[in-house]
Amino acid sequence: MHPPPSAAAMDFSQNSLFGYMEDLQELTIIERPVRRSLKTPEEIERLTVDEDLSDIERAVYLLSAGQDVQGTSVIANLPFLMRQNPTETLRRVLPKVREALHVAGVEMQLTAAVSFLTILQDESVSIHSYTHSFLQVILLHLEHRDTGVSNAWLETLLSVIEVLPKETLRHEILNPLVSKAQLSQTVQSRLVSCKILGKLTNKFDAHTIKREILPLVKSLCQDVEYEVRSCMCRQLENIAQGIGTELTKSVVLPELIELSRDEGSSVRLAAFETLVNLLDIFDTDDRSQTILPLVKSFCEKSFKADESILISLSFHLGKLCHGLYGIFTPDQHLRFLEFYKKLCTLGLQQENGHNENQIPPQILEQEKKYISVRKNCAYNFPAMIVFVDPKNFHMELYSTFFCLCHDPEVPVRYTIAICFYEVSKLLNSGVYLIHKELITLLQDESLEVLDALIDHLPEILELMSTGGESSVQENKLSSLPDLIPALTAAEQRAAASLKWRTHEKLLQKYACLPHVISSDQIYYRFLQRMFTIMMTNNVLPVQKAASRTLCIFLRYNRKQEQRHEVIQKLIEQLGQGKSYWNRLRFLDTCEFIIEIFSKSFFCKYFFLPAIELTHDPVANVRMKLCYLLPKVKSTLKIPADKHLLQQLEMCVRKLLCQEKDKDVLAIVKRTVLELDRMEMSMDAFQKKFYEKDLLDQEKEREELLLLEMEQLEKEKQQNDGRPMSDKVFEKKRRDTKTPTQSLPKNIPISVPGPSSVTPSTSKEIKKSKLIRSQSFNNQAFHAKYGNLEKCASKSSTAGYTPVSGLGKTSVLSLTDDSFRTRNASSVPPSFSPNTPLPSTSRGTGNSVDPKSSGSKDTQPRKATLEFVCKKASL
Repeated sequence: MHPPPSAAAMDFSQNSLFGYMEDLQELTIIERPVRRSLKTPEEIERLTVDEDLSDIERAVYLLSAGQDVQGTSVIANLPFLMRQNPTETLRRVLPKVREALHVAGVEMQLTAAVSFLTILQDESVSIHSYTHSFLQVILLHLEHRDTGVSNAWLETLLSVIEVLPKETLRHEILNPLVSKAQLSQTVQSRLVSCKILGKLTNKFDAHTIKREILPLVKSLCQDVEYEVRSCMCRQLENIAQGIGTELTKSVVLPELIELSRDEGSSVRLAAFETLVNLLDIFDTDDRSQTILPLVKSFCEKSFKADESILISLSFHLGKLCHGLYGIFTPDQHLRFLEFYKKLCTLGLQQENGHNENQIPPQILEQEKKYISVRKNCAYNFPAMIVFVDPKNFHMELYSTFFCLCHDPEVPVRYTIAICFYEVSKLLNSGVYLIHKELITLLQDESLEVLDALIDHLPEILELMSTGGESSVQENKLSSLPDLIPALTAAEQRAAASLKWRTHEKLLQKYACLPHVISSDQIYYRFLQRMFTIMMTNNVLPVQKAASRTLCIFLRYNRKQEQRHEVIQKLIEQLGQGKSYWNRLRFLDTCEFIIEIFSKSFFCKYFFLPAIELTHDPVANVRMKLCYLLPKVKSTLKIPADKHLLQQLEMCVRKLLCQEKDKDVLAIVKRTVLELDRMEMSMDAFQKKFYEKDLLDQEKEREELLLLEMEQLEKEKQQNDGRPMSDKVFEKKRRDTKTPTQSLPKNIPISVPGPSSVTPSTSKEIKKSKLIRSQSFNNQAFHAKYGNLEKCASKSSTAGYTPVSGLGKTSVLSLTDDSFRTRNASSVPPSFSPNTPLPSTSRGTGNSVDPKSSGSKDTQPRKATLEFVCKKASL
């Protein structure tokens, strides 16, 4: 900031004031052109249209007396007029459009071409009417002097050809084409004729093509202008597909051979690309005797010719090697492989220490072409693995793969990153050979390369972990110690950038890690990072991705103590966090928990912390909770969760009675109606919820399996000191999955008796009792949960009534008791005395009494829990 001028510096003399006036006059002069650019009253009057005119009358008026911009607007609106009133549009508007197009500029011509094509696609009129009204206009403007306009009308015509009948095509297009393709016509006319001929071959029979079209094709292939020969050469592929194999060999192949020796490089290039695309049509003799010598000659001359030929050759090399694979001699096979290797390093040998600004422009252009060649080689790398056989990869292509992964240019590394998954699949059991290249690409300085690699990162890591084999075996990623540091560094690099979508995608892909690395590695290297992102990142999609991945990490965590610590952090740091933003993320996490875990898991740990947010002071949190309540209610099962249902009803009543925010209240009322319409799931299977119940039962079994595996692992460590492998756990988990056909036989039914599940062996009894003995000491509801019932007396007018038959009567499901005692987890000593988890076990006590729910005395509930545990263990 400059200091204000002193009084002496401020001159208010008469001369100074006149100077200020002159400056103001200059500003006035500057503004005059702006004022003059505004429309005069006469111009405004001329541009004004009577509002009472219909759409058709307004269009006719604007095309007759309006300005160009108004006429262009009418033509752009022509498809709408055709849909609204096709008869009047064809009778009154279209003649005016024809007149306007005779003198129209480029913009109006381009708009008309698009509108005519849209009318065809909309099928606003019949093909006969379209041909009669629009086809002649399209043909008239095909040879417009502006190339862009001509191409636009040509694209419209090519689309029209697809739907026109044969007779119309013959009389309106094919017959005039004979004269348009003559040498006496302009180059533009002959170019248009080439493209039309390529389209017409699919519309006529072979006899008509041979008699009327092929003579024109031969004539244009021998045209004096190289542009016409090149254009016609590129249409030979479409013509060959229309005339069949025999005519292709006798007519098209000789023309391609002659064009491949043309003096024009663009013509030779077109002939080469057409030959490659037609390899499947020719038999083995044609490939070995005719095409292979041409390809060899083309490759030998490519380095001496223009670099653009090298670009095309490198792009088609994979398809070429695949098409000629069976006819190569060993020597030819080796030559093509060496040629490919040479293209992969093209331009890398020319090291120079000059500044880029000092390099001549032609050298820079040449280097860009070399980069394109190496990029195409990276694109074709999977095809070359097939060419050399994956068994020979290490000896033949590994060094080339290494060079492509370490190429100094980002487009090359980006392309090889895209192909990395295909390479991994092809190598199968030899995938371990490219472990280091995976680390290299994960650590690449360019986020574009990382973004391309992580698209298939789960599949790549799975192949790496299994060695490309489907059989269950020991995890092979233990031999790659740099993987976890590379993954964490990649995430931190993405987080530090502004490309949040790459960061989001990476976090989503990290959900595969429980299947490829150990639970402890995830816990110590990734899980806390997910917490940090959820708490500190400013991008909502990134936070949600971290939340969902954290839930998956929790889902497959193998240690009970670690699971409890994660749950405790979620509840304390998010659900009870000081920032309302963290509490919103807690609700997002609850939604993911409902999706990923079983219903019983959510009800046990997250049900009460979630509905507690009905007391939240921030309206946005309460509003988000209201949207979540239907999903929360869907996790309840009757009669086991009747006490949780009562808690939910009380929360909704309190919101209806005490909510002051009008937006939240409106959502609460809609939520109440939705909750009333919901049908509750029962403990026993119901037909309408059959599939969902089966899926939930499978989730419960896997969660129980985690507890069993942990206990077995502890016993194994005590016996021989060796931890259980993650792969053994995966095999155990798959083996315990019940087939769909046998599931109905194992449906738990609530029946009287000591237990609904009877262990078949003494070992299972011992295991079951051991798990029961480690059950959580379930705590009574917190006082703030009991306070929710204070609004029960005010809820008689709320319009939300509890489910009938769910009063204070205690209904215990023995099947559910058995599951509860098996599913209960023991709290580690560091958690149980000081930081108890708010958990709710199904069918473990009476419904909450308003008189006792707020009490801090937990002895009655503990006694009830012990009684139920003893009963279930009998």
